[in-house]
Amino acid sequence: MTNRDSDKCILITGATGKVGTAFIERILADEKYSSYSIRALCHNRVLPESDRLEVVKGSIADREVAARGVAGATHVLHLATCKETPEDVMDVTVKGLFWILEEARASKTFEQFILLGGDAGMGHFFYPHPVPVTEEQGHSAYPGCYALSKVIEEVMVEQYCIQYDLNACCLRAPWIMEKDDFRYTLTFSQEVFGGPRWCDLVEPEEAADYERAGTIPVLCNPEGEAICRNFVHVSDLVSAILLTLGNPAAAQETFNICMDEPVHYRKVAEHLARTRDLDNVDIGTEFHSTWLDNSKARFLLGWRPEYDLARLIDEAWEYERTPDEPRKIWYPG
Repeated sequence: MTNRDSDKCILITGATGKVGTAFIERILADEKYSSYSIRALCHNRVLPESDRLEVVKGSIADREVAARGVAGATHVLHLATCKETPEDVMDVTVKGLFWILEEARASKTFEQFILLGGDAGMGHFFYPHPVPVTEEQGHSAYPGCYALSKVIEEVMVEQYCIQYDLNACCLRAPWIMEKDDFRYTLTFSQEVFGGPRWCDLVEPEEAADYERAGTIPVLCNPEGEAICRNFVHVSDLVSAILLTLGNPAAAQETFNICMDEPVHYRKVAEHLARTRDLDNVDIGTEFHSTWLDNSKARFLLGWRPEYDLARLIDEAWEYERTPDEPRKIWYPG
């Protein structure tokens, strides 16, 4: 794929995931970005190529693959990640990101690096957060290799900004929802999406009864109070990514990209009781409320999330899958 001098080429790692596919669909459909082409770096799955989309196959842990991906690109959108897979996470998070950054800083065409970070690096709901979590708060990974990897990613990109004055930014997102995802975060069935796994927090007979009745779990802290937890819809996240492209206000900044208010599990239960006559049950855990503050993104980027609590719930419950669209979860959370 060759570009005219005025054209832009975005390398996307992790291009076949939830965010990558949504971003590619949006940018290719919007006339505003008609000068942008996409280079998708794919490992296990591939995308169909077109006149504006090419595929580079391989692992970013391979420097040669990273070099082919970055060559001639003006932008890099780094989405590639691993969940709780210790055998892979360091190859992708450390080695892979390092090779991409090394190639980018040496490239004569490179203009901007965009990292998709995560609130896992801020402790998520594992630790008490007595005040809203801003971009100034220090990292505090919860146990496991995934949260650690998100801290490493953000710190590595931050250091490249310091070492080489790299034009980079980090969009720190919480749990990313689309279609019927949110509904499946609230089921007592084995098909539960992410955590907590409600079926493991009650007796098997109770879980079966709750699943049949469509009972909604209310996540509570050790004091028995319903907690708040952060989410973002994938379409809002894609909008934020697009607002960073070529935006001087994004240079060397980190932004929390999330709903204006976190999801309050008691309010979720009340909404579903009112609109769908569903019962609910309190589930005690060791987790804590957390409030991710998105003021900086709204102020500097002019970004506004379109999804609030009611829309997130209603769209998830109203979404109907066709036979040719089975529910697939590439990662459990």
